[in-house]
Amino acid sequence: MEVVNTEKKQLPNASTTLVLGILSLVLGCGTIGFILGIVGLVISKESKELYEQDPDAYIGYGTLNAGRVLCIIGIVFGGIGLMVALFWIIGITTLVGIFAGV
Repeated sequence: MEVVNTEKKQLPNASTTLVLGILSLVLGCGTIGFILGIVGLVISKESKELYEQDPDAYIGYGTLNAGRVLCIIGIVFGGIGLMVALFWIIGITTLVGIFAGV
């Protein structure tokens, strides 16, 4: 009789992805949130591929998926924050140029 190991393993980097997703939201509207979101997505890629190869061998996919969603939201907020900052800088330099010429 052969004994089969049915113990499921935790997905690697699932918790790390979740933490990076939360941090990307908390530090969201700027460069740090944008970078943390991208790092979280990159880190989660390997774990997602492992789970897709053998879903019955791993637990923690919900954590991984939640982290990925938070990272995507953090990237969106960070991108919006960077765009607002860019437009603000362009607007200020334009105003300075207009009033300097007066």
